[in-house]
Formats: sequence, C-alpha cells, structure tokens
Amino acid sequence: MCQPRFGLSSRTFRQSAKPSQRRHCPVRRTACWLMNGYPRRLRMPKFMSMNQESDNMAPDAANVVSDELVEIRGLRFHYRDWPSKRAGAPSLVLLHGFTGHARSWDPFAEAMTDRYRVLSLDLRGHGETGWAGPGGYNIDAFVADIDCFAQAMKLESFSLVALSMGGLAAMVYAGQRPAALASCVLIDFGPEIDLAGIGRIQSNVHAPDTFATRDEAFAVARADSDRQPEAAHRLRSDAGLMRTEDGQWTYRYDRALRVPGELNLPNPETIWQTISHIEVPTLIVRGALSDILSPKVAQRMVETIPDARLETVAAAGHGVPYDAAEDFLAVTRNFLKG
Repeated sequence: MCQPRFGLSSRTFRQSAKPSQRRHCPVRRTACWLMNGYPRRLRMPKFMSMNQESDNMAPDAANVVSDELVEIRGLRFHYRDWPSKRAGAPSLVLLHGFTGHARSWDPFAEAMTDRYRVLSLDLRGHGETGWAGPGGYNIDAFVADIDCFAQAMKLESFSLVALSMGGLAAMVYAGQRPAALASCVLIDFGPEIDLAGIGRIQSNVHAPDTFATRDEAFAVARADSDRQPEAAHRLRSDAGLMRTEDGQWTYRYDRALRVPGELNLPNPETIWQTISHIEVPTLIVRGALSDILSPKVAQRMVETIPDARLETVAAAGHGVPYDAAEDFLAVTRNFLKG
C-alpha cells in the first residue's frame, strides 16, 4: 500500500536567472509529516534573482523549479517539480538511468514546460533519494516506486519518459496497464542488452569512484563520452557528485549498486511477455551509435508492443538525451502532443 508522506522542499529558484545572478540561501531540510490526513507544506528558502526589486517579490510560477521530498514505502524520495507555463497542463514524469540522477533532465524538463508540468524523480539509491537495504534494488521495487509516486502526486493522467534502467522499470510498469498512464517514451533500453554494452557497464562499475576534485571526476566522465556539449556535460557531472568524509568526491548513488548482482534484473523472456501487454502509445528511441540497444532488439520491441514506433537518433550513443539533445527533444515533442 502506498502511504506517502511529504517533506520540506529543499530549494526553489528562478530557472531563467543566470547562475551568476542567483543569490544562494542556506538550505535546511525538515521533515514534514501528514497532519490530519493532509501534508503540511512549509515555506522554503529560495534562489532569488539579484535583479528583483524586492526579496518579498514572488517569482513567476512559470519560471520556478522546486526540489521536493516525499516518503514512499519507508524510503525518502527526491524529485524536481517544474510547473507548466500552461494552465491545466498534463503531467510528464522523467526517469533517469543507472547511476544517474534527476538533475540530468534539467534542460529537457525546462523545454517541456510549455506543454507539461514536469516531475523528474531520483530513483531509489540514486541522487538525493534514500538508499535501500540489502535486496532492495530490483525491478519490482522500482516499478512499485513509480506506481506509488504517481499516486502521491495524484496523477490522474500522465506520460512517462525513461532512459536506460529507468526505461526498463517504465516498460514493466506500463506492461501492468496502469490506468493513469497515457503514453510512454522508452530510451535506448530493451529486454535484452547488447554484449558490448554489458562489457562497458561492467568496466565502468569497477573503475575508481573517488576523486580529489570535481575536475578530476569530470575528466573521467569526458573520457568515457565526449559527444555531448562540454558545458552541459559538466553541469550533469557536478550534480552527480557528493563529498566523502575525507574530503574527496564520489558519485551520488549507493555504492551497493557497484556490487555484482546487487541490481537484480528479470529474465529477458519475462520482460518480452510483459511489454506485449503495454496498451498506451509508445515511442522507442535508439541512439544510432548505441552499444546497449541493438537494431534487432529495437525492431522486435516495435513488433511486440501493440502501439509502438521507433525513432533512431543519429550521432547519439546510449545517452540520447545528452548526446543529441535537440534531436531528442524534437522526436519526443512530435510524439507527445501534450
């Protein structure tokens, strides 16, 4: 049973302001429990533009993104909430990939606010969401989290855009025919993974994960893939780091996920059977240079999911939204009518 409890939103800032124009305020995270059956929301510190006439001026809601907390199934989840520029807009939920985080969707999320309220979720064990206990990282758990999150947000109809591991959870969730799901975009992941991609993932998981500086961490990330614009890549890299107790930097996800077998994936044939039950319109996006989703598997997905189509994005590898951001945005907007 989903019994969400809401927490204090940690940050709100005007997205249109340049970083140099934002005045950083101290952040205080405070639990906010359900009172009389309703969540008690508290006012939170803001990143305010220095160009505003007064600190008391309320930011335009269309330009504000907030970081929120909600407790689901005993675990604290972090998500980013982007209000739509359009009144009464439907919702769009974004799911990142393995070792990723909600901030990796920032450029795409902002671009979609003309049509949607956008919710970008940190999956369990990732970003600012809590870490699960032993055996807590499996697709059933991820799928239950998506379902409970949708209920917590009171989403009566929403679309789902999901990358890599998030895409795997999304396709299993969609296969359960949830009534609130309107459409689905699955990015560069399928029931079966290309062998070349498996080798690369294993190599990355066993690579050193502590760095003396953020620059050092970014150099490693850049060496792994330099297709995306450097400035955007740097922002995504920095947002995925946290301090260690000895002052170094490490990745912002549960190290247990680096243990072989901790991420328990279902049998491929089970997934093939599950996606045959997806009833909503589904877009499958593949990077032309991907070593994860092969053309053969992608085509079989189109043939298996009743209402599916395939878009292949040139000059993109597995990280399609990063490698070819404009092309990815174009094909996704064309599919999602909002």
